Amino acid sequence: MGAIYIMWLRELKRYVRSKAQILVSLGQPALYLVALGYGFGPVFAKAGMGKYLQFIAPGVVGMTVLFSSVFSGMAMLWDRQFGFLRETLVAPVPRIHIMLGRTLGGATVAVIQGVLILVVCLIAGFRPEHWIAVPVSFIFVAMIAIVFAALGASIGSVIQDMQGFQFLMNFLVMPIFFLSGALYPLKNLPVVLEWITHGDPLSYGVDGLRGVLVGSWQFSFATDLAVLMGLAAVLLGVSARLFSRIQL
Repeated sequence: MGAIYIMWLRELKRYVRSKAQILVSLGQPALYLVALGYGFGPVFAKAGMGKYLQFIAPGVVGMTVLFSSVFSGMAMLWDRQFGFLRETLVAPVPRIHIMLGRTLGGATVAVIQGVLILVVCLIAGFRPEHWIAVPVSFIFVAMIAIVFAALGASIGSVIQDMQGFQFLMNFLVMPIFFLSGALYPLKNLPVVLEWITHGDPLSYGVDGLRGVLVGSWQFSFATDLAVLMGLAAVLLGVSARLFSRIQL
């Protein structure tokens, strides 16, 4: 358990020391929030859907957590390149503890960024249906972070090339984001697109956030939580398996 804590703390310190990373990580979500939230607001209102800012804010939080958690796997490539991963793997501790510590560290960083962008949303004018819903929403923020941090760790355990990792992540992350319902409702979609969006893990995270914060559900609290917990268990198992097979 000590190895898990040490790796978790290392990932957290790496983030806290990088002030530039904190600022940059908020730039893109804030741009989506302001440009789209206010830009498409009149159109959304004319369609009888209410304020678009209220709709998009949970999606922007989900996007922030997605990008931060899944790209945490890139740190594994840096550690491999500079030799830190070799030093870690030869330590007399189970590799699964190392993997869990790294994954939970990346997920914790993603949760912090999600909380920060939620604060930005509140400053921009977003208001939850009930303020008690804000701490409850952290359940879905944490689940999104764990699911995609485990995905990033899995891919980082297999790919050794930095450019290949970035290409594959962009290939996966952008469709996951745009098909999650973060920017548009998932109702009344064509049948094929509806099935695709239902197979997108982020759809359940965004729906959980939106449901808890503004009371608009596509699925249900139980469904969203069950799907995310199941995916987290599967992906943590996969990442543990792949990490244990890394060759020094």
